[in-house]
Amino acid sequence: MRPNSLPLLPARAEQSPQDLLLDFAIPNRPEALEDVRDRLDAVLGPLGLGEAARYRIALATHEAVINAMVHGNGRDPGLPVGLRVLRDGADLVVHVADLGAGFDPAAVADPLRPENRLLPGGRGLLLMRAMADEAGHAPGPNGGTVAILRWRPGGDMTHPEREP
Repeated sequence: MRPNSLPLLPARAEQSPQDLLLDFAIPNRPEALEDVRDRLDAVLGPLGLGEAARYRIALATHEAVINAMVHGNGRDPGLPVGLRVLRDGADLVVHVADLGAGFDPAAVADPLRPENRLLPGGRGLLLMRAMADEAGHAPGPNGGTVAILRWRPGGDMTHPEREP
């Protein structure tokens, strides 16, 4: 593990070190989002993804990091957020981990339902699900929650002509 990384999920035994594209701990401060964007751009650029695919990946990752900072870590500046980007075969996978109390995504009110449209919350999950081919959550190995976002070939990753 790199010195600035936060343990997210154990690596799969068959995963090679070159599959890990990015692994670092983010300070739980909104200004750290610029560093996240820059590092993510640096990783996605060489992959040959279209602009629309990079936009979708960046937006979903941004929402996952914000959710981890605000809802997971409760804005506690002493709790970092972990970000890991890796290749899983041909898929691109992003893990975002917090160290909070954890949560049940099914308990989050659907912001598309008329009675919830003016309520705060749920829009980040909605965007993550809309932007990724697959979006889910798992308990973190050290507590908290790990958001897991996946893009598959044939999905948004390979359709650069699709507009965001």
